[in-house]
Amino acid sequence: TAAWAVFENLGVKFPPLTSTRVVTPQTHRWPNFLKGDNLLNIANQIAVIAIIAIGMTMVIISAGIDLSVGSLIALSAVVATLLIREGAGAEQASSSAMFLCSLAGILLSSAVGCFSGVMVTAFGIPAFIVTLGMMLVASGLAYIFAKGQSIYQIPDAFIWLGRGADLGLPNAVLLMIVLYALAHILMTRMTLGRYIYAVGGNPEAARLSGVPIRAVLIFVYTVSGALAGLGGIVMASQLKSADANYG
Repeated sequence: TAAWAVFENLGVKFPPLTSTRVVTPQTHRWPNFLKGDNLLNIANQIAVIAIIAIGMTMVIISAGIDLSVGSLIALSAVVATLLIREGAGAEQASSSAMFLCSLAGILLSSAVGCFSGVMVTAFGIPAFIVTLGMMLVASGLAYIFAKGQSIYQIPDAFIWLGRGADLGLPNAVLLMIVLYALAHILMTRMTLGRYIYAVGGNPEAARLSGVPIRAVLIFVYTVSGALAGLGGIVMASQLKSADANYG
């Protein structure tokens, strides 16, 4: 900030500050931030937000907004871990059972996102209002299912996705990279990606051009819900527990 133009000839520009002394400290380079371990740690910490950002980007490009993703994190995490605890054997649950329970949490979040898309397209309710309501609904369901308590009776193997590092990178970071690559291909190389941009740019022109606006909007809200649900699974895996306060 010492190089900012506002500090040049300070007394001329602002007479009351004529006697003010401007101190310019020496620069100091701190080399620890760009170390590989620290960068991997940061990437692992932001993996959940980054995964959710993929779906949110599609929603925003389509000229919408999804306020429910935070609550969907909690709902997905609670549903998955609750199913593991109550129906899959808790600490003795198998890998396939944990996968199916996690998939159930993601599918439920997808259904919530799909419902938001239907409300926006079929009834013309503003996305802000719809997703604000679904945020409260999803949060309430998470509290009801969890009964206000944390769920932690899950196997140690459940942390594989959130804390594992099979290929030298954290598994959550690898998942994030794969999802970003797929999203990039979708948005830049596929017709559906062009449709999303067209709907966000001018929905009436897109409709007259034959773009299925309703289907596109339902798709982006469903994807946003699904990725929020996946983020909830990753967070539950990182913390080896679930809680209605997540997200």
